[in-house]
Order: sequence, then C-alpha cells, then structure tokens
Amino acid sequence: MKYRILAIDDDKNLRENLRCALEREDYAVFTAADGLSALDILKENDDIDLIVADIGMPRLDGLDFLKRLRAGGSCIPLIFLTSRDEEIDRVLGLELGADDYLTKPFSVRELLARIKAVLRRSKPPAAQESHGAKRILRGQLAMDPERFSAAFADRELKLTITEFRLLSALAAEPGMVKTREALLEAAYPEDSYLSDRSVDCHIKRLRRKLSDATAPETLIQTIYGLGYRYADGREEEA
Repeated sequence: MKYRILAIDDDKNLRENLRCALEREDYAVFTAADGLSALDILKENDDIDLIVADIGMPRLDGLDFLKRLRAGGSCIPLIFLTSRDEEIDRVLGLELGADDYLTKPFSVRELLARIKAVLRRSKPPAAQESHGAKRILRGQLAMDPERFSAAFADRELKLTITEFRLLSALAAEPGMVKTREALLEAAYPEDSYLSDRSVDCHIKRLRRKLSDATAPETLIQTIYGLGYRYADGREEEA
C-alpha cells in the first residue's frame, strides 16, 4: 500500500518538482498552494500519511495551518520547508508539533531521506519491537506498548509515536536522569541528524498533554545541563 503525502507550497514549479520526485519513489501525492486549500484536501482524504509544507504561504501560512491541524487533534507528521534562515521559525514549528524541517534550497535526496525517517517513526512500533514489552504503571500513569496506548488518571493520552517513546523511556526508570542524547536514541532510533532541540520541543508538547490530563507540573522534571527525569512516587504526590 502506497504512502499518501500532501505537499503544500505556493511555488507552482516547486510543487510539481515535489510531485515528480515523490511519485518516482512510489508515493501517492496530493498538492495544495496554501494552507486553506490543504485543509480542504484533508477533509476529503482522512488517510494522508505525511505532510510537507512551506512556512511562508498566502491565505494561511504553514505555522497557522499546523496550529489548526494540531488543534483539531490530528497527529499527521509534518515536515516544514522554509526559505527563512531564522531559528525562531524552526523552533516555533517544532513547538507547534512539526516533526522535522528543511531550509530552502534543499536537495531532493535529503528531503526523501527525512520523509522516510519520519514515516518510520510515525507508525506504531513493529510487532517484534513491542511484543512482550511490559506495561508501565507509575502512579496514575498507565502505558501499554503492545496496544500503543497511554492514560493518566484514566484519561487517554493521545500521543505521537515520538511522544510515546519519550514518555516510556522516562517512566521506565523514575527518578533517573535521562540525557538528551539518551532520549534522542529512544525516540529516534532510526535517525542520526536530529538535534537536542527536538527533544526539548517534544517534551514541551508531552507536558502539555499530561497537564490536560491533570498530571502535576513536576511529573517530568528538567535537570539543567543534563536532561530530564520522571518524578518518583514521592515527588509525583507532592
């Protein structure tokens, strides 16, 4: 079954170049010139596997498009394309829920490599990876790797694969400090070029989802200069 990719960019030539490159890799491709048109496509196609989107677009730019996408509960992975060489755009995109980004001009080969990596980590773990994995029960947190489900205080946590892996790595050893490097390895075992900043952005989103499920703010603690840790029982109850 082909992966289905939505490419969004107001540059017609770039859209068509993306379509040709992706179709050569046997992807099914949809294209849109702006965020509003892309939302219409998503309403009619609920099985899109990945989105590649420009940040600077008319009518609805990439950042506002992503806000609407995530506010609606969608976890479709998204890779941003941006011609702005400004860290604030890249960081804001990650904090809003983007999975990766590329700065224009970029090589098609690198984009294809990143698409493959994001698609790998966006799917539930393979059967051999999760089979026999133990459930994690930490106070009011319950995680089941085989069903790829998580809940806090009996409230479902709608986590991406990356968020699930990060929370699993932290909750498996409460009280132990996990460096960003260790968390990168746990969350992105297939990738080698992601930055520590990606971990920080995913942790921020994870904390927000836990907070919405009534988890205390101290559940995931920042250990400055080192990384993060999941609070042990005493800290969680405090």
